[in-house]
Amino acid sequence: MSLILDNIIQHLHHANEMHEHTIEANLTEPLRELQHWQTKRLLATHHDLWESKRFRPAMSFFIDELYGPQDFSQRDQELARVVPKMAKIIPKQALESLEAALRLNSLSLELDIALTEQLSTTPVSRESYAQAYLKCDNEAMREEQIVLLERLGVDLADVVKIKGISTLLMLSRKPAKMAGVESLHTFLESGFKSFKKLGNVDEFIQPIITRERALKNALFAQQRPNPLPDVEV
Repeated sequence: MSLILDNIIQHLHHANEMHEHTIEANLTEPLRELQHWQTKRLLATHHDLWESKRFRPAMSFFIDELYGPQDFSQRDQELARVVPKMAKIIPKQALESLEAALRLNSLSLELDIALTEQLSTTPVSRESYAQAYLKCDNEAMREEQIVLLERLGVDLADVVKIKGISTLLMLSRKPAKMAGVESLHTFLESGFKSFKKLGNVDEFIQPIITRERALKNALFAQQRPNPLPDVEV
């Protein structure tokens, strides 16, 4: 358990360092533009899942809480304050899911910053994104991102099966608000609700993993025509 908590703290510190770098390097706006474009790319690549009533809540969770152009610094600050107490109130499976989510979040931010720096002042588009993606030369990190996404999906599917987890989240909503960790609670509850009625998680996760890995491989192989979907800015 202590290792999980140590990893959570490490991910939070890493994310905080990158937030500070983003501000110091004046990358906030171009980073948000990149993340906004990537959100549209994800929706285009996985349009069928987004249009599915069954899968949309889980898609929304991944986009809104992990990939989208949001500022997660408040949630991270709240987490840092309560990490020492978390092992006492949160089941181990939930902590493992949170650790995977935070690692995925910090890794994605690191990859986004690298892309933003490669793009420099060039507007993001299918071509400029593909070129910057290749120049980053970080295929191992991209593969880790995909593996983490798969792990998180499986972990969340296990968390929703924990007896009493729904009641625990519901009862802890008001105390979390009073304790100043409302955004953290919202994150946990959102993940739970989005996967609660998902059913067989593989039917949701595996298409995403297969498509994202194929896209990653095609980009690093400089495949033509450009494998990225055509999305509006």
